[in-house]
Formats: sequence, structure tokens, C-alpha cells
Amino acid sequence: MLRHIDIRDMLIIDRLELSFQPGLNVLTGETGAGKSILLDSLGFVLGWRGRAELVRAGAEQGEVTATFDVPNDHPGRAVLDEAGIEVEDGEVILRRINTREGRKTAWINDRRVSGEVLRSLSDTLVELHGQHDDRGLLNPRGHRQMLDAFAQLGPHLEKSRVAWRALADARKALGLAEARVAKVRAEEDYLRHAVAELDALDPQQGEEAGLDTQRRLMQAAEKIREDVVRASQAIGLQGAEGSVTDAMRWLNGVAGKAEGGLDAALEALERVAVALDEAQQGVASCLDQLLFNPSDLEVIEERLFAMRGLARKHGVVPDDLGLFADDLRSRLSLLDGSVKDLAALQGDVMTSQAAYDAGAERLTQARRKAALALDKAMAAELAPLKMERAVFATQIAQAEPGPDGADAVAFTVATNPGAPAGPINKIASGGELSRFLLALKVCLTATDAGLTMIFDEIDRGVGGATADAVGRRLAELARDGQILVVTHSPQVAAFGRHHWRVEKHQSKTETLSTVTPLDAQARIDEIARMLSGDTITEAARAAARSLMPQ
Repeated sequence: MLRHIDIRDMLIIDRLELSFQPGLNVLTGETGAGKSILLDSLGFVLGWRGRAELVRAGAEQGEVTATFDVPNDHPGRAVLDEAGIEVEDGEVILRRINTREGRKTAWINDRRVSGEVLRSLSDTLVELHGQHDDRGLLNPRGHRQMLDAFAQLGPHLEKSRVAWRALADARKALGLAEARVAKVRAEEDYLRHAVAELDALDPQQGEEAGLDTQRRLMQAAEKIREDVVRASQAIGLQGAEGSVTDAMRWLNGVAGKAEGGLDAALEALERVAVALDEAQQGVASCLDQLLFNPSDLEVIEERLFAMRGLARKHGVVPDDLGLFADDLRSRLSLLDGSVKDLAALQGDVMTSQAAYDAGAERLTQARRKAALALDKAMAAELAPLKMERAVFATQIAQAEPGPDGADAVAFTVATNPGAPAGPINKIASGGELSRFLLALKVCLTATDAGLTMIFDEIDRGVGGATADAVGRRLAELARDGQILVVTHSPQVAAFGRHHWRVEKHQSKTETLSTVTPLDAQARIDEIARMLSGDTITEAARAAARSLMPQ
């Protein structure tokens, strides 16, 4: 609820302080007195788009401060909490400055805020209704939200949003999996060929070094064998082994006569004999290895070169070919497994889609039911406003699916039976539009708890009994809330609980606008003025008294 507004140096207002009350607050005055400036100033502190030049002539800056009551359960608390702004005693103070150069700065409870935060909060605080309003009931983008609030579809909407998020997550997971599979599939032929090539070769760890050793050994085998044969002859029976054997035979023949003097020598010769035997066996083994078929060298070279070729091809060392092959196999396994994963993810998407579609259909049915109820309620409200022949219809059409379902909602009217229906702001005249907006607001008022509503000349184009009906509806609408009405209608003004007169004063140097709160007698005089003009007669006062509720 708006409690107080302080305006300094804005257009033709030098200093103005107003305190508003619950119920119906009425502002009256001559055309051009400054009523629209008051609304411009309020819109400025709320962050609404408006006039570019608001600073009063001769002033360096204009400033507007507005104080609101924002209880704990007010929707604006969520905006304030998100912005990290503390609230004491339920009071929220908005302050905004506009310099002569056009720079605008805003604060909420003495904390500087962006225009985005200010506008988000203002949407929960004040709602403006008028013939040129594009933020309220005339904005088709908000019609679905209004219908949902009217039908109290909050639980349905929450389920729909949960289902939409689940569907989005399932689609994202499927998309990522499909991208991975597509990437692997792009190289599938390469992977399968490479794995088959590696499997056919079956390289082993350390094999390349062994093959290289064998190859070099075979290439030098003739020269090596010649020297090894000489060595074999040198340590064989014709060489060292024979000499050691002869020496051991000769010493054994005389050892018994040497009284143990040859024992050490014989033991040494035995050790030499054993060593020579081992050497002979090693040399013989080497000679066996040096005996090869030339085709064996070709086989070894072919395998060695194949291993080295594959290593160069894949950019790895020969010893890592086995590990590389394992990696390729795992990538192929990923592909094969991903096909199964894709099927599971596709199933998740289908399940999520079915859940979302079911929720969206429930929303659609609930909206259609609520649309009929709203149309019926509107028909009941339009009759007292002398628009019983007008037809209000809530149109529901299919739209792109989203978190809040797959419906597009639009409020349409036909001013006469049989006339084509169309958007409210396109079909209705000024007076009709005002009454349509008022009736619609009455039907939707339960959805706007804690919202201050402003009706800017919503009674334009109506008078007499119709204006009286407008006043009664505004009073009813303001019973449990707060409404500010800028009006030229004495019938509407008569229903106000609180009344202010806006006046313009001119001097030789400047023009200023003032706002004066009216007591009971001043109210009678103001309504009488609205009825009769500048000359207020007793008859006009009597007529004014007759208009005011007793």
C-alpha cells in the first residue's frame, strides 16, 4: 500500500508531500492542473518509462520519494530478498533522482539499485490502468497469467514447470549423447580398420626390441659364427679342454705319491673343467642360433617393419601399440554401448514428454473452465455499467509449449451482439474501454493482494448512471485495498473516502501545481464545482450531497 509520496522539483511541482490512505483515494482538478504530472512522478520513482524531461525549470535535479507498506506475505518481499535488501517494520522507501543532464539514480531503503530491480519491485506494488496503459490489462502478454491467477492454478503451474524442466533435462542428455555418438560414428570406419589391423599383428610389449636384436644378429651371423667357431675350437677337446683333461690325468696318476701336494691343483683343474664345459655349452648354443634359414630373416624383418610402420601411422612408440589398440577398442565399445544408452535416453524423453503433455492438457482444460467462469463474471459486471449488450470472451489458442503449458490467452470483446470480436484496446471506444477494464479488474481483484491500483481517468466518456455505476465498482474494489483514481466525474469523486484537489497557480515568473486534501465541506464544494463549473450554487451543493453515499 502506498503511504506517502514526496515530490521535489518535478515539472511544475516544486515541493509536494501527500499521504494516502486505504480505500478509494480521489484526485480531481481542471484539465492541465497537474494530475498527470503527479502520476508521471509516481511512475518515475517506480522506474516506469515516461517523459524524458521531468526536472522543473531552474532546478538542478528532480527527486521523488515514495513510501510503501510491504508486509511479510507481500509478493514484493521475494524481489527484495533476491536483491539482498532488508526491510524493517514492513516499510519500503523508494527514492529516485533525475538530474538536468538526464542521469537517473534509484535507491530502495537507502541501497542503490538498478532500474531492473526497481521495475521488478514496482510490478508488485502498483498497477496502472488507463486508456494508454501497456503494462496492465491491455497487455495481451499478461492475459494468461491473469487467467491462471483467477483460476488459482498455482499447483498446476508448478507441476507443469517441473515437468518442463524434466523434459528439458532429458532432451539435453539425449542431445549430448547423440553428439558423442555422432563424433564416434564419424570415425567408426577408421576405428574398426585400425583395430582389425592391430589385432592381426598382435604386437607384444618389448617385442620390437627383441625382433631388432634378432635381425641384427642374423645380418651379422656369418662373421660372428666364424669367430665363435674359433672360440669353440680353442676351448674344446683340441684346445683348452683337452689340455686340462690331459693335465688332470697326469696329475691323478702321481697324486698318491705326492702326499697330498697335488690336491689343491687338482681341485682347481676340476673347477676349470666345469667352467670350460659351461663355456662350451654357451658357445654351442650360440652356434645353434647362428644357424638360420634366410627366409627366417625375411619373416622377422617383415614383422619388425610392420610394427614400426603402425607405430609411425598412429604416432606412438612400438611398445605402446598394445595400449593404443586397447584405447581404440574402448572407443568402439563406447559406440556400441551408446546405441543402448541412446535407446534408454530416448525412452526418458518420451516419458518426460508424455508427462509434460498430460500436465499441459490439464492446464488447458482448467483454463477453458476458468475462461467460461470469467466470461460469466464479466457479463454480470458489464450489465450495471450499461454494457449489457457487449460480449467479453476469453480466447484460448494453441501456442508454443513452454513451462506454463501450451496455451495463448487473449481477452477479446464485441461491443454489440453479432459484431466481430477483437482485442480490448482495438475494439472498444474510450468510454467502453474504461468500463471493460474496470469490470475485468473487479473480476480479477482477488488475485492482486497488496497491490495499489491507479485508474487514470478510467471514467472518460461516461456520465450519469453509468458514471455512478463506475464509482460504485471502484468503491467496492477499494474496500479491502487501495485505489487511486484521477477523475473528472463528480459521480466517481463522490464515492471517494479520501479526496485531493489538484490546482495550477501562475505568476509572472513560474507556473506551479499544488495538491490540497479536502475535508467534508471542501469535498462538497469540489464536487459541486465539477457539476456546475466555477460558480458554485447551493443547488450544486445539494446535488453534490445527493451523489455522496450516506
